[in-house]
Amino acid sequence: MNYHKKTVKDIDVKGKKVLLRCDFNVPMAKDGSGVITDDKRIRAALPTIQYLLDQGAAVVACSHMGKPEPSFEKWVKKQTEKGKDPASLTEEKWKKSLAELSLKPVAERLGQLLGREVIMAADVVGPDARAKAAALQPGQILLLENTRFEKGETKNDPELAKALAGLAEVYVSDAFGAVHRAHASTAGVAAYLPAVSGFLIQKELEILGGALASPKRPLVAILGGSKVSSKIGVINNLLEIADTIIIGGGMTYTFIKALGGSIGKSLLEEDWIAYCQDMMAKAKEKGVKFLLPVDTMAAKAFSADAEPILVDTMAIPDDCMGMDIGPKSIAAYAEAVKGAGTVIWNGPMGVFEFPAFAAGTKAVAEALSKSQAITIIGGGDSAAAVQQLGYADKMTHISTGGGASLEFMEGKELPGVACLLDK
Repeated sequence: MNYHKKTVKDIDVKGKKVLLRCDFNVPMAKDGSGVITDDKRIRAALPTIQYLLDQGAAVVACSHMGKPEPSFEKWVKKQTEKGKDPASLTEEKWKKSLAELSLKPVAERLGQLLGREVIMAADVVGPDARAKAAALQPGQILLLENTRFEKGETKNDPELAKALAGLAEVYVSDAFGAVHRAHASTAGVAAYLPAVSGFLIQKELEILGGALASPKRPLVAILGGSKVSSKIGVINNLLEIADTIIIGGGMTYTFIKALGGSIGKSLLEEDWIAYCQDMMAKAKEKGVKFLLPVDTMAAKAFSADAEPILVDTMAIPDDCMGMDIGPKSIAAYAEAVKGAGTVIWNGPMGVFEFPAFAAGTKAVAEALSKSQAITIIGGGDSAAAVQQLGYADKMTHISTGGGASLEFMEGKELPGVACLLDK
């Protein structure tokens, strides 16, 4: 995939209306109060928004929030599947579920951060959005309502894409967390407007693209998380370019099973054992170091209160399950990171949410924070761990898109990037 894309600096936006796709899918308080619990994603969009406003553009911003169901009938069906009583599912409750995913709190917070009014539209491409977009002046910003309130958004409906394009003259994509999805507001709209990237996507493409195309060596990839199936494409692609691949997390045990080890009650994806064997054979053939945990912190139950039991990874007792990497593995992984030129990390080393089984993830974060290497955290749980542990400012780059960065590392084409103009 070509990741050398034109940016906002490559086009003239003065006096033009710019449709800006942001990622304002921020976490909200669960009590329905409309309080944003973390505004990181809003702050991440500020450099591009400020640049466009300073250049004299009128900005029509849009984003999704959560997974609203824009159809009452489908909402009832989904709620019923979750075990809710159909008789209790009213249109009023459905409308309340939509209201809780409104972008109004985002408009308010964005206005505070920018120090100027953010005009809020009551719809996405309806009469209110069209009227407010038409009246928008250079230096002003309008935020459309949640794009997923439109049925055609996730289907990449051409009519919705055309309607969104009709609100502006230029399209700027700055929602890296959503570029792996071919939706109307992330990809479809580029068929009707000149499309370039904002600064956030530009940075992601330069850093992730550079790490994969011409990394400072040795390149060490640390891959954790629960499932091999979600990382097999990444492992396969990284085997072509990495010098060392380190495995941790729940997917460890499918690899251990593939080596003939005993894994007790540990997480296992039986269907992927052959793939694990193939990956390890490919690593050997290519001279890539493939490190698996040699010891494991196990437990008899998947519980925060479970007592940690240190065992050999190849011989986990039948009544135990692997929950984290052990001290010998921590030392080996920290040593592998020490001499690295570039480190890419995606996925925790264990059940990080349980303090008794967070040592592996903490140790990897600490090792990266002390490393002289270029350190890239691939979003998701790894990013959350680094933030929580206070190492965020010690990393070269923390990706804003977990799913997008994974697909990028797989070498997949990202629809929301492919649609942008090439340099």
